[in-house]
Amino acid sequence: MPTVRFMSLYLNYLNGGFPEFILKSANVTYLDLSQNNFSGSIPDSLADKLPNLMYLNLSINAFSGRIPPSLSKLRNLRDLRVLNNNLTGGVPDFLGSMSQLRVLELGGNLLGGTIPPVLGRLQMLQRLDLKSSGLNSTIPPELGNLGNLNLMELSMNQLTGFLPPAFAGMRKMREFGISSNKLTGQIPPSLFRSWPELISFQVQMNSFTGKIPPELGKATKLDILYLFSNNLTGSIPAELGELVSLTQLDLSVNSLTGPIPSSFGKLTKLKRLALFFNKLTGTIPPEIGNMTALEVLDVNTNSLEGELPATITALRNLQYLALFDNNFSGTVPPDLGKGLSLTDASFANNSFSGELPQRLCDGLVLQNFTANHNNFSGTLPPCLKNCTNLFRVRLEGNHFTGDISEAFGVHPRLDYLDVSGSELTGRLSPDWGKCTNITRLHMDGNGLSGGVPAAFGSMASLQDLSLAENNLTGSVPPELGQLSLLFSLNLSHNALSGSIPANLGSNSKLQAVDLSGNSLTGTIPAGLSKLSYLIFLDMSKNKLSGQIPDDLGNLVQLQRLLDLSSNSLSGAIPSNLQKLTNLQKLNLSHNDLSGSIPAGFSRMSSLDTVDFSYNRLTGKIPSGNAFQNTSADAYIGNLGLCGNVQGITSCDLGSGGASSGHRKRIVIATVVSVVGVVLLAALAACFILICRRRPREKKVLEANTNDTFESMIWEKEGKFTFFDIVNATDNFNETFCIGKGGFGAVYRAELASGQVVAVKRFHVAETGDISEISKKSFENEIKALTEVRHRNIVKLHGFCTSGDYMYLVYEYLERGSLAKTLYGEEGKKKLDWDVRMKVIQGVAHALAYLHHDCNPPIVHRDITLNNILLESDFEPRLCDFGTAKLLGSASTNWTSVAGSYGYMAPGTHLMHTIYDFLIRCIDGMFINSR
Repeated sequence: MPTVRFMSLYLNYLNGGFPEFILKSANVTYLDLSQNNFSGSIPDSLADKLPNLMYLNLSINAFSGRIPPSLSKLRNLRDLRVLNNNLTGGVPDFLGSMSQLRVLELGGNLLGGTIPPVLGRLQMLQRLDLKSSGLNSTIPPELGNLGNLNLMELSMNQLTGFLPPAFAGMRKMREFGISSNKLTGQIPPSLFRSWPELISFQVQMNSFTGKIPPELGKATKLDILYLFSNNLTGSIPAELGELVSLTQLDLSVNSLTGPIPSSFGKLTKLKRLALFFNKLTGTIPPEIGNMTALEVLDVNTNSLEGELPATITALRNLQYLALFDNNFSGTVPPDLGKGLSLTDASFANNSFSGELPQRLCDGLVLQNFTANHNNFSGTLPPCLKNCTNLFRVRLEGNHFTGDISEAFGVHPRLDYLDVSGSELTGRLSPDWGKCTNITRLHMDGNGLSGGVPAAFGSMASLQDLSLAENNLTGSVPPELGQLSLLFSLNLSHNALSGSIPANLGSNSKLQAVDLSGNSLTGTIPAGLSKLSYLIFLDMSKNKLSGQIPDDLGNLVQLQRLLDLSSNSLSGAIPSNLQKLTNLQKLNLSHNDLSGSIPAGFSRMSSLDTVDFSYNRLTGKIPSGNAFQNTSADAYIGNLGLCGNVQGITSCDLGSGGASSGHRKRIVIATVVSVVGVVLLAALAACFILICRRRPREKKVLEANTNDTFESMIWEKEGKFTFFDIVNATDNFNETFCIGKGGFGAVYRAELASGQVVAVKRFHVAETGDISEISKKSFENEIKALTEVRHRNIVKLHGFCTSGDYMYLVYEYLERGSLAKTLYGEEGKKKLDWDVRMKVIQGVAHALAYLHHDCNPPIVHRDITLNNILLESDFEPRLCDFGTAKLLGSASTNWTSVAGSYGYMAPGTHLMHTIYDFLIRCIDGMFINSR
């Protein structure tokens, strides 16, 4: 075909190599083979065979290899287009010699390498497209010599360095794109003074810094301005309001500050305004109502505040409104949405109040609607019920009222619905079963009543169902077992009854099941053991009976929790549960379980919390951190558990064995005299107390008792009040609790002055009332202890009663109890025999002071390791002088007999208590105190 000059095979889906017949058409000047499936290399002979080519387009094929150097012979070539192939080998330097080129399009290949500076010689070049070519160099400033260039596209490479100010030489620039690179530095302001014809400036997704140049306002023909996803700072220049031709403005994902310029009201052609993920402040200016072409308004995740301007309702073309994650307040203009075709509206995570606009979804095309975590109240917009295109709805964390069935209808496209934490009422409609595409349904924390419809079993796509904390009744529908994709089921804290459906074990993907706080009866279905992905199981606070299924030990993925507490389960704890080696929390308390805790539980290395209290368990508590480091509260209320846990009977009742060395025998011999002195002092004190009962009191409370008993705290060295303690402990928050026992709890309080005290808060009777007799006894002991001053007796700063609680305020000793130090690993290293002698002598001095120097004498009656506290230098301080009896003799939650003031009846085990303490100090063995 020697006479053919124009040849186009565009979009014919041809394949194979470069067609040979074309190379025989020597007079061809225009060749277009684009959008086919040609492959192989570009022939080296192309330039020789087709020397007259002016236009060559091989784009959108599968050509590979290098761009042949022979193309440099095509002296008349004006358009070279090879976009979107598989070419490699970099951008060749020879292209800089092809002086007639107007269009050079190499993008969408695998070229790699650098941008040759020699391209700056192409004075006739109008379009340069190197987009997505794997380039990894800086941008050569020589390109600024391309005075005729009107399009530069360098996006989606790995370009680094600065944007050259020399680019101001491209005075005919209209479309400039360098997005998705790694460019840094500032955007040169000079560009916008030199580019009057600029219509598109896209530099998004780089790392540009500094401020937005106010000079941008001079590029008045700009249609698209994308600066998003950089590191820009400072305020938005008011000059951007001069860009009256803008249709697209995106400044999102930067660190911009300050207000939204009111000058934006001039942008009457703007269709999309995106300012999200910045640090903007102030209000939305009322001038926004002038932007009548606006379709997208997205200002989410800033620090904007105040009420929405009423003028926002003038945006008649608005389709997408995103206001979430700001500090907006007040009511939403009631006419917002009227006559609009809103597809997306988000008010989430603000402080809006009042009702939602009742015509928000007038166009019935609403798809995504979020207003969660505000203070909205009232009923939901009635138009929601008829929005059949609803896809995602989040309304949780508000105060909505009304009937749930009046708010929602049938929504076949609905994927996500959360209305939890409101005040919605009514019954659940079977129509929810027609929402077959829903994956997450949360309605917890409302006032819903009635039963769970069996139709819920038809929501075939459901993955997460939570109906917790409502007033639901009836049984758990067996149809829920049909939800094959369900991974989380929460029906807790309702009034559900009946048995747990056996086919719940068919939900093979279930990871979390919470049925706690209901009135479920019957046994735990053995079929639950088939839930091989289960990591959380809570069936506590029900009326379940029977034995714990042995097969629950097959739930080897169980990790976060297994809670079967507060039921009526009986029988032994299955040893098979020891296979739950990933389990972190185990609670079997408040049941009727018997037998022992399986010894194999010590191999459950992931356990950090256990509770076996209030069962009928016996035997030895397993070893392991979770068991040994848990307080005695986790084991109380059983028949006979023992073990190496503080406050629990030891399983080894031996006396500690014979001496193991000469030094130990010396120490024992040394303390014989101390023991004798202490025992004699104790006998003398008993004799004095029995024979001499002369009441002596000192008047330490000068104010009227009835006026001061309720709220007194005193400290001679530095005054503080009960309210100081309340503030220091965040109203006795568990975070500040440093110990618990039968008496109540002890809190560490660091006052504003820096002083640290220990506050003991006592349990009261179940009636919540402190009797006058107990109050008087408490007051008498306070009077006595205020007169006690000895370096080996803990200092009492004061007392307080407030409401139904009583408090004692002591000095704080940082090492804690002698028991903790003696049996802890650190204590075993530091408590050598000299230190133990120091402790024994200190306690002996304290007892001698109480028995002989106090008038009347005071007998402690409870010398235990827990009642001896240690200073940082191991100086002992005796504590706990007998407030235990305030709980009354009928209490079953008190661990020991406490001391008394003045008289003590004969027969108490004073000798045994002191002897026990001395032997423990000397030998370090745990001897049970009876």
